[in-house]
This record gives sequence, structure tokens and C-alpha cells, in this order.
Amino acid sequence: MKQKFYDTAVKQERAVLVGVITQGETDEQAKEYLEELEFLVATAGAETVKTFTQKLQKPDRATFVGSGRLEDIKAYVTAEEIDMVVFDDELTPSQLRNIENELQVKILDRNNLILDIFAGRAQSAQAKSQVELAQLQYLLPRLTRLWTHLERQKGGIGMRGPGESQIETDRRLILNKISLLKDKLKQIDRQNETQRKNRTQMVRVALVGYTNVGKSTIMNMISKSEVFAENKLFATLDTTVRKVVIENVPFLLSDTVGFIRKLPHQLVECFKSTLDEVREADILIHVVDISHHNFEDQISTVNETLKDIGAIDKKVITVFNKIDAFKPEQHQAEEQQEPITLHDFKNSWMAKNNSPAIFISATQKENIEEFRSLLYEEVKAIHTARYPYDQLLY
Repeated sequence: MKQKFYDTAVKQERAVLVGVITQGETDEQAKEYLEELEFLVATAGAETVKTFTQKLQKPDRATFVGSGRLEDIKAYVTAEEIDMVVFDDELTPSQLRNIENELQVKILDRNNLILDIFAGRAQSAQAKSQVELAQLQYLLPRLTRLWTHLERQKGGIGMRGPGESQIETDRRLILNKISLLKDKLKQIDRQNETQRKNRTQMVRVALVGYTNVGKSTIMNMISKSEVFAENKLFATLDTTVRKVVIENVPFLLSDTVGFIRKLPHQLVECFKSTLDEVREADILIHVVDISHHNFEDQISTVNETLKDIGAIDKKVITVFNKIDAFKPEQHQAEEQQEPITLHDFKNSWMAKNNSPAIFISATQKENIEEFRSLLYEEVKAIHTARYPYDQLLY
């Protein structure tokens, strides 16, 4: 008897990206935002085949891009058999419903996409609970779109109002689940707080930065550990803490989730307990991808997030990573030639605006000893002030 073999490989989904260029936003900024969205789509496992943009003073209330542009998108989606359309902003429940009715394919907004990536990356019980809570909070106001097939059943014996009752049932179930998850996270947070109290005697250093700037690579290099690192967004969700000793000074080094522009507020709220490592750190190592053509905006995004979680007043060491990939032509300095050599970097506007600053390549192990020396001096200063009786060690 002849055996049948079935192809079990999962077909890669094909996506179309959509963005609105609003008043005060340049074409270059819009292009960069959509490039980041494409990276998010790739991280989620899909392929981007086309991008649509529309210039509007503000997103259209009904269809986000306007009915005419939506017709263009529909024609392309139908002709090319596209699997999903991803929008670079949060869609309101009514926009989501209108767009789905028109395009008849899966519709995601930026927030939903990030939540989906987080769900795939979460490993620990805490991270999984945080992501599930954020997803339910996102879903709650959008429940009605899941039951549109019942809304069409108007009148008829036995058909009055089942959609509304089902929506109310689902809403109650989701609210109950949200309550349970919040209680579970409070319990986990109390356990983490106990663990942090047991570590308070040591100086604590936290790595922060935009997503995909090399924090986990630096963590592995400094602590000689094996933290998961990958060239994708949000490779790290769970905070990892390692004890590190440089010369004779011990300290704790933690790697945290990367920040990103337009991070869904549900995630910021849910991950605040995880970010306690950042809030309670003595020193922050702000890692910057200097090879990124718009790293200044990424620095601003990180600083805004640090302000949101109450950690903006910390001692900060700025580490400009990936100097081996830096391209001077991508940056425009007003009064100074762009740096090329390590000496140029140390005397550049970047060093002057972000003191103390260090310039390294974590993958190429370039200027690592100087970074370790700077970190040692900063940690030793705090350790000496906190434990003056240990000064005989130095």
C-alpha cells in the first residue's frame, strides 16, 4: 500500500503595511517608522510584500486611511492574495471593524502585533501572565467585532439578542480572568521583591536601551553567561540577573526588556513590576546602537520610558555599541566632522552630550577593557560610599 506524505510546513504569511503621514511628520520619518514595523512583522514570522502610505492631517475616523486609499489597498490585497494587513498605529474598535469588513483579511495594528511577538517570546510564568493580561486588556473594548455575524441576525423567533448576551458573557469572563491575572502578578511581584531585598547589599547595575541594540550580547560578555541574544526585536522579555566581579568589586548586572517607539500602554503597565530592576538599580547602562541612522530618536524614546517608570534620575553610563557598523554618511553633525576612529568618537558631539560615554563593539570585542574599567570605577565609587570599611580592599 502506497504511503501518503503530507507537507506539514507552515506557510509564511504575506503582509501589507499601512501608515499615515500626519501633519508635522516628514516622509523620512514615515519611512523609518514603516521599516521598524517591517522588522516587527519579520520578527513575528511574516513577510512584507508591499507598503502603502497616505498623507492626512490626522487618521480618518472611519477607515484610518480614507475610503479611496482603502479601495487601493483592497484591490492589491485581493489581486495578490495577501494574508494580512498591518497598520502602524493603534486602530479604534470601529476602524478595525470597518477595515475588516472592507478588506476581508486579517487586520492587525501595531499594538496587536507587538503583543503577539511578546506572547511568542514569553518564557517565565511572570512574563506569560503579563503578556496575557495585556492581550486581554487590549481585547476587551474590541469584543464586538468578534460577534458581527450575530448582529446580522435581526428578528426571528429565538434569534433576538444572542450577540449582545454572548458579548456580555465574554466580557464578564475576560474581566474575571484579568482580575485573576492581576492577583497572580501581585503574588509574583511580592516574591520578586523578597528576592531583591536579599540582594540589596550589593551594587546593582541594569542594562537598558531600545530593542535590538545589543544589551544581551553585552550581558553575556560582561557576566560570561549565556543569555539568549538574537538579531530580532524583543529577543529578551524576562529580566536576567547575574553576579559579576570586576577585579575585586562584586555587583549585580540585570538585562531587561528593550523599549520601542509607541510601546503599547498595556505592556508598559503590565511590565512595570519587571522593570523594578531598572527603578531600583544604582547605575543604568544605556546601550545605544550607534549604527542606526536615527539613534538620537531612540535615545529620546528610552529616556521618555525611563521617565514614565520613575527611573530618569539614575546614574547613567551611555554605551555606544556597534561602532564597527557605524556609517558617517548616515548622520549629519552641524559643527563637527563625523567620527571614524575611536579617538574621533571620544571627542565627538556624542561623547560630549552623553557623559560619561564609552564606544564599543560587543560582537568584535572592541574597546571592551576600557568599558570594564569605567564600569569598575563607577561601581567602586558607590560601593566605597556605601561600605567605607571595605576600602582596604582597593
